[in-house]
Amino acid sequence: MNRTMRVLSAVALIPLALTAACGGGDSSDSGSDGAAAGTVNYWLWDANQQPAYEKCATDFHTKNPAITVKVTQKGWDDYWTGITTGMVSGTAPDVFTDHLAKFPEYMSKKQILPIDDLVKKDNIDTAIYEDGLADLWVGNDGKRYGLPKDWDTIALFYNQTLTDAAKITPEQMNALVWNPTDGGTYEKAIAHLTVDKNGKRGDEAGFDKNNVKTYGLWMEGSGTGYGQTQWSMYTATNDWTFTDKNPWGTKYNYSDPKFVETIKWWKGLADKGYMPSFKAQKGVSWNDALAAGKVATATNGSWMIGAVFGTKGIKPAVAPTPIGPNGKRASMFNGLSDSIFAGTKNKTASWEWVKYLGSAACQDVIAEAAVVFPAIKTSVGIAETNFEKKGIDVSAFTTQVKDKTTFLFPITDHAADVDAVMQPAMDAAMSGTVDAAKLTAANTQVNGLFTP
Repeated sequence: MNRTMRVLSAVALIPLALTAACGGGDSSDSGSDGAAAGTVNYWLWDANQQPAYEKCATDFHTKNPAITVKVTQKGWDDYWTGITTGMVSGTAPDVFTDHLAKFPEYMSKKQILPIDDLVKKDNIDTAIYEDGLADLWVGNDGKRYGLPKDWDTIALFYNQTLTDAAKITPEQMNALVWNPTDGGTYEKAIAHLTVDKNGKRGDEAGFDKNNVKTYGLWMEGSGTGYGQTQWSMYTATNDWTFTDKNPWGTKYNYSDPKFVETIKWWKGLADKGYMPSFKAQKGVSWNDALAAGKVATATNGSWMIGAVFGTKGIKPAVAPTPIGPNGKRASMFNGLSDSIFAGTKNKTASWEWVKYLGSAACQDVIAEAAVVFPAIKTSVGIAETNFEKKGIDVSAFTTQVKDKTTFLFPITDHAADVDAVMQPAMDAAMSGTVDAAKLTAANTQVNGLFTP
């Protein structure tokens, strides 16, 4: 399950009422001279990024000796459970890494603080961030709730040992084209990379789709209503958009024929045996399947670079997402931010830490760690250089930003409710319980959420 889907599951657990209790800080907000002081509790979920952020915290404390930042890392599920229960009890961390799938709910329930006045007061230039990232954290109330800290795009991870064996070159992997009718060269490559237990490839006579040893492409769940790592790159290149406008649209387009035909094509890969069935992929980690040779390729996010390239026993590589019917590539453009809990005792100190997290001083440190791409434009080059030092070519991810072929993560009200409708609907479509055309009914339900 990708990080968007897991976040949405947690959103649904948040009660409507916000307990106006004291926050997660454990010391006063200012010193005797009125300057920011105290301890700021900061949570993140990515263990790979923790060392870099701890260095940021140390550097920050050196510059602000009256403020100590306590960094806590929790696993994905425990993280969101802790944030959710902490907001209810008033014990949530002062500052935490936030996600766009959760931001609208937190904002509407006043569980995070707007920072637009602070940004204006301290003359923060939001133009330093990659185009579009800063706008993602402005609510439909016109207020800002975060400064960008990083960004991610989607690409096609693959095991080059398997593509070499199939005589598919990296140049060919970088130039794949798809369409919803016959799948194009993309589907041909996926078919050829699929091998059954008798050694027959998916495009050879006698291929046994019911006994597959290595799938050409992995399915990481149904993608619910967002398909960030699963299908969004296909629907976007078929000229489909999630909503009538983004951000803060009020009408979803899951009944659009372009969406339906794309999902039918994607499901067809499983029907042909080139991709695991919905049942077969459940409970299996895609990167474990890649490492074990159970799959040759898998679409996923740039946040997985370290995990994949740190795996022993395979020859990992990355290609950009395929060119679609509109003649372009596409990738969802997502970015994280750091939010301040509305119940914090340490608002001033928390803001100083958030401001530092959004600055080049910290984002250059993150860039040097070469785990994710920082949000500040000048810091991205540092990250690219350090990925290269590790022997990792990340151009498949950065080309989408440079070529302006990205589209923003859809931000609307009722995100958890939309997911509650679309997850079972998409699960049913991908498991074959219902035809993808039935998604029209789910779309009606979703749009009903926005009816006054």
